[in-house]
Amino acid sequence: MSLVPRFFGRRSSVFDPFSLDLWDPFESGNSPFWGDIGNLARNDATAIANTQLDWKETSDAHIFKADLPGLKKEEVKIEVEDDRVLQISGERKKEEEKKNDKWHRIERSHGKFLRRFRLPENAKVEEVKAAMENGVLTVTVPKQPQPKAEVRAIEISG
Repeated sequence: MSLVPRFFGRRSSVFDPFSLDLWDPFESGNSPFWGDIGNLARNDATAIANTQLDWKETSDAHIFKADLPGLKKEEVKIEVEDDRVLQISGERKKEEEKKNDKWHRIERSHGKFLRRFRLPENAKVEEVKAAMENGVLTVTVPKQPQPKAEVRAIEISG
């Protein structure tokens, strides 16, 4: 499931067949029956929805790249949960408002963000590495080498 920003005060949960995000309909705040009581800053869903992330697989690793402009590496948390769930989270703080400031436009998102991905079984979760450069977070998850198929000739009797 994908978390889509709210429009007119309603949160929309849209099924995205290409999304690998984990979603639990019974987790607080995810169901229209439970209300909006989740522990994330759900009143600013745009911070979550605007966390752009790419996942590519190479011959030797899974590489995740996330656009996190303006964040320091200390403000981002990377964890591997339940053996194979990669979780990237953090918070983009709202700029402090001073009483005499006059704002003309506020377009930059703020709030907490969280992205979760179930890693394939060939991921070496104990060797995950991360780097942040120019507002782009790169998380590299090495892959276990594929065993080479062994081919042996079978003699035909008869």
